[in-house]
Amino acid sequence: MESYTFEVKKKPIKIMKYIFTILVACLTLLSCKTENETEKPNVTTFYFIRHAEKNRENPEDKNPSLTEKGQLRAKKWSDIFKNITFDAIYSTDYNRTIETASPTAYNNNLDIIKYEPENLNTLKIFKEGYENILVVGHSNTVPKLVNNLLQEDVYPDIDDQNNGNLYIVTLVNQKVVSVNLLTIN
Repeated sequence: MESYTFEVKKKPIKIMKYIFTILVACLTLLSCKTENETEKPNVTTFYFIRHAEKNRENPEDKNPSLTEKGQLRAKKWSDIFKNITFDAIYSTDYNRTIETASPTAYNNNLDIIKYEPENLNTLKIFKEGYENILVVGHSNTVPKLVNNLLQEDVYPDIDDQNNGNLYIVTLVNQKVVSVNLLTIN
């Protein structure tokens, strides 16, 4: 009978150890999620536009302001972007680009960050954790910045009479997932 009692005591202990081992294994598996499962993906959307219509009266003026039509377009851009909360707004250090960015910066209560097109590291900006970024540039710099994000030469320089292109590039975890080119008249 002692043998029987010993076996009964031994089996529950083995069963308890077995159940405990399975429980620990299940809890370990549940807590060992992959990085993608536990972390929210880092999503950043860049909005690239060229400056609005500039004053061309003086061909010697390297830093002209916007025309009246250009000022209206700058306001129109801010209306188009009214439902987007920007984390940062970048502009080259020219009157026409700053004037184009100003209404949107004002609506978002942001200062305009000035940049040199050849030194703008879009992936560094991405790492800042921003969700929505507006970048205002020029007919030759905007396509280059977009192409830089795409890591291929897709977009040519913008026609000099075209001030209405909007390039929207969305990155998830530093990988481009969508690119859209819209023309706003």
